[in-house]
Amino acid sequence: MRLDGKVALVTGAAMGMGEAFAKRLAHEGCIVIAADVAAAPGEAVAEQIRKTGRKAEFRHLNVTDISGWSDTIAYVRSRFDRLDVLVNNAGVASAGSVTDCPLDEWNRIIAVNLTGVFLGCKTSIPLMAHGGSGSIINISSIWGNASDQLAAAYSASKGGVRSLTKSAALHCAATNSGVRVNSIHPGFVATPMVEGGVGSMPEDVAAAYEARTVGRVPMGRIGTPQDIEGAVVFLASDDSAFMTGSELVVDGGMLCH
Repeated sequence: MRLDGKVALVTGAAMGMGEAFAKRLAHEGCIVIAADVAAAPGEAVAEQIRKTGRKAEFRHLNVTDISGWSDTIAYVRSRFDRLDVLVNNAGVASAGSVTDCPLDEWNRIIAVNLTGVFLGCKTSIPLMAHGGSGSIINISSIWGNASDQLAAAYSASKGGVRSLTKSAALHCAATNSGVRVNSIHPGFVATPMVEGGVGSMPEDVAAAYEARTVGRVPMGRIGTPQDIEGAVVFLASDDSAFMTGSELVVDGGMLCH
C-alpha cells in the first residue's frame, strides 16, 4: 500500500484502463474519486471498490466542460482539502486520415483527449499546490510519439498531451508547487475504445491496419489494462519523486521499430 491515505481522481474510470487504474490505486491505499460521463458503470466501479473494503466515490464529469471540472475540484477540496493524484485518462478515438476525418470528429477528439487534459491540469494544480505536493499522470499514447495514416485526429490529440505535459511540468517546477506532471504512452491495449475504433473500419481496412500495427508488436500480443496500471502506481508514488515531464512508454516494444 504505497499510496495509503492519498486522494486520487481518475477520469474515464467507468471502463477500460480507467477502471483498472481506479481499482489498482484503491488497492494501493488511495481514496479514489472515479469520474466519468457514464454514471451507471462509473458508480458500479466505485461500488466494486467499496466492496473490497477500500474507499471510492463516483463523480459525474464531462472532461470538456470547465464548469464540471471546477465543481469536481471544489467538491474534492471541500471533502478532503487535498488532491494527491490526478490521472487524466478519459479519451475517445476513431479512424480517419487527414483528408477523411470530418471536422466535427476532429473537434470531438481534440476536445476530450487534449482539452480535457488541459482543464484537468488547470483546475487541479492549485489544489495540489495548496497541499504542497501532487502527481498528475496524463495518459497519452504511442501515437503521441509516432502515428498511423488512419489516426490523424487521435495522434494530434495525444501528441498535444505529450507536449502539454512538459509545459505543465515546467510550470509546476518553476513555481515550486511540489506538483509533478508526467505522461504514460500505452501501446495497443484491449479496451472498448480500441476495439470500437478498429470495429468502425471496413473489414479490409481493419485487417490492413492490424497487420501494420498490432501485428508488429515485438512481444507478440496486445496489452491489457493491467499491463499499464503499474506505471500509474509508480508515477503516483514517491518512487518517482525525481521525475517530472517524463514519458513512460508501455507498448510491448512497438516504438523500437
